[in-house]
Parts: sequence; structure tokens; C-alpha cells
Amino acid sequence: MNGGNIRMIREEKGMTLNELAALSGVSKSYISYIERGMQKNPSISVLEKISTALGIEFIELIESLNKK
Repeated sequence: MNGGNIRMIREEKGMTLNELAALSGVSKSYISYIERGMQKNPSISVLEKISTALGIEFIELIESLNKK
């Protein structure tokens, strides 16, 4: 899983880590762990919250996480 792609999508949308955390209801530290590859297996519910907050389809997020 390439969590750095979440960071890339977030930054493309001009969103800070704090904003994504507030919009998704997922803690800033947990999102940071995902983005930095420290958390390799986030739950589907967490990924759904992140995709909704980013304004992208869940499948789009999953596909981005599988890209190198």
C-alpha cells in the first residue's frame, strides 16, 4: 500500500492534514501514519472516511494506494 498517494491527492486538492482530519473524523496522527507508510493496513471504514473527505470515489482511493 502506498499511503504517500493519499498525501499527493490531499495536496493536489489544496488540503492540509488538519483539514483532512477535521473533515474525515480520522485523527491527524493516524492519517500521517498512513501517508508515511507506518500504518499499512487501515480499515475500510477509515479509508471510506478519507475518500469522502477528499471528494473522491472509494475505489479511486483504493486504486491509488495500490500504485507505486
